[in-house]
Amino acid sequence: MLKEQLYFFFLLFGCLASAQFECPTIDSPINGEMDVPVDITITWTAVEGVPSYLISLGTTPGGTDIVDSQTVGGPLFTPELGLPENTDIYVTITLFFFNQENIECPSEVFRTEDITTPPPCTNLNNPIDGSIDVAINTIISWDHAPTATGYFISMGTSPESSDLLVNLEITGSLTYEPDFELPFVSEIFISIIPFNENGTAANCQEFSFTTQAEVFLPDCTQLTSPADGEFNVPLTPLLEWDAEPEADGYRLSIGTTPSGNDIVNNAPYPVNFVEVFDFLPSRTFYITITPFNQAGDAIGCTQTSFTTLLGCGPVEIPTTGEIVSFGPEIELPDNIAICLNEDSTVITSNDIADGYRWYKINNDNTETLVSDTENLSSLEVGMYRYEVYNLVTQSGDTFECSNSKIFSVITSEIPIIENVETHESNGLVNITIFTDGIGDYEYAVDTIDGPYQSGNILNGLMEGSHTVYVRDKNGCGIAEKTIFKGLNNEGFPAFFTPNGDGINDYWQFEPPEGSDEEVIETIQIFNRFGVLLTSIEPTSNGWDGNLNGVSLPSSDYWFKAVSKNNTEVKGHFCLKR
Repeated sequence: MLKEQLYFFFLLFGCLASAQFECPTIDSPINGEMDVPVDITITWTAVEGVPSYLISLGTTPGGTDIVDSQTVGGPLFTPELGLPENTDIYVTITLFFFNQENIECPSEVFRTEDITTPPPCTNLNNPIDGSIDVAINTIISWDHAPTATGYFISMGTSPESSDLLVNLEITGSLTYEPDFELPFVSEIFISIIPFNENGTAANCQEFSFTTQAEVFLPDCTQLTSPADGEFNVPLTPLLEWDAEPEADGYRLSIGTTPSGNDIVNNAPYPVNFVEVFDFLPSRTFYITITPFNQAGDAIGCTQTSFTTLLGCGPVEIPTTGEIVSFGPEIELPDNIAICLNEDSTVITSNDIADGYRWYKINNDNTETLVSDTENLSSLEVGMYRYEVYNLVTQSGDTFECSNSKIFSVITSEIPIIENVETHESNGLVNITIFTDGIGDYEYAVDTIDGPYQSGNILNGLMEGSHTVYVRDKNGCGIAEKTIFKGLNNEGFPAFFTPNGDGINDYWQFEPPEGSDEEVIETIQIFNRFGVLLTSIEPTSNGWDGNLNGVSLPSSDYWFKAVSKNNTEVKGHFCLKR
């Protein structure tokens, strides 16, 4: 699947098996400890299998008024601004997981020391003391001074002066963003004095840095590759533009409409080129490149455009309006069975393509290539990905147009018909089929080609003989069974030959093999004039062609059979001597 973006970044997380995790013990400071330094580093016992932790600090059990659920990777944490003095500090550790609920552990408590002296001095860390070419809108930051509850900051254009900022009090932060611009090409002097309830730090160093020279907006640039209006641009082009000497970087916007930026939205780049991955084929893309520096963005930069090559499609051919796709079509079921009733199973692709690939999807979602032909054998139960591709040449470039599908390999087998029950209702027959086997089965009656249904109850059939078919949906075979419901001519022989040779010497009802026999009460035999000759029991050997010990001649004879529920059937048969 093609994606419209500049870079792919993947973050892989290991999966944690479902398990029980014990909460860690805080090693330093220990639970209940007193006079703990306010700049303490809190440590605890690492818990195996836990990817990271959340820590909260508060003045009440489970409280978050000092630190609220801050993420830490390892089993230690140093509060950036230190801790309040002479205070009960409650520490709550939460075990963080990606694939299960977090575990919040019981709070532990310690009490901080009582501070009785002013704090020490601090150091400027941005800009570094003595820096040059500092931006006029830079953000000032400094190191935390242990035991400090706040800081006084002053700024001036000469040593020990405060003509830019006078003794501004800052609490709860180690940074200051001036609400004014510093003067260009000037040495700025800054003092940062920590304080607490006991007083201010004494004899602290004054720092300084020098601001940059005045800068001017950069000029616009021009996309050089691809050229403006170019056609048949590759789907992974290198975008390149003229370098602008005054630019610190470039903002890039790409859209599928002249006013759009749906592909890339004003993304900054430090250099004058970028490789783009997987543009969609047969599309026009609109590019705007805006150089920028500390003074701001270039003004009035124009837009360029180019059109990618036809690609794999589906695309519409402008001259004919035909929708064309160069990738193969896939005809493959969602499930393919290993048939237990067969020696081996081989999958053969019927798709027309230039190439084939079969991948086994492993438990960690990686893939292993198991075949690069149209055939796949040596199957194992599990998940697979099937890929087919055509080789397409456009504008001198040859590339693959592919299509793929994920499917499952399962076990299945031909069904076993264990029983067929029939029930009459309003002169019609309803059939219930009972099967055994591990397959996914469907059912039909009288026609092996169906139609088949998922349910095992077949309703509304006429009385008489029926054949039921049970088919494994995964292709492992069809089982069938013939049933006989209600009296009809089936099972009554069309002739018999009572000549004493042991073959067809008796005429008797014979239930069809596998049929559901209805119990017959009597069978009467008549001559062709309707005269009753004899009655036979359904359980006897049958009629031997004699009457009162006399052999009757070869001729047609008639019968009438009556069941116990008083249904009857009539027919005739031939006696041959």
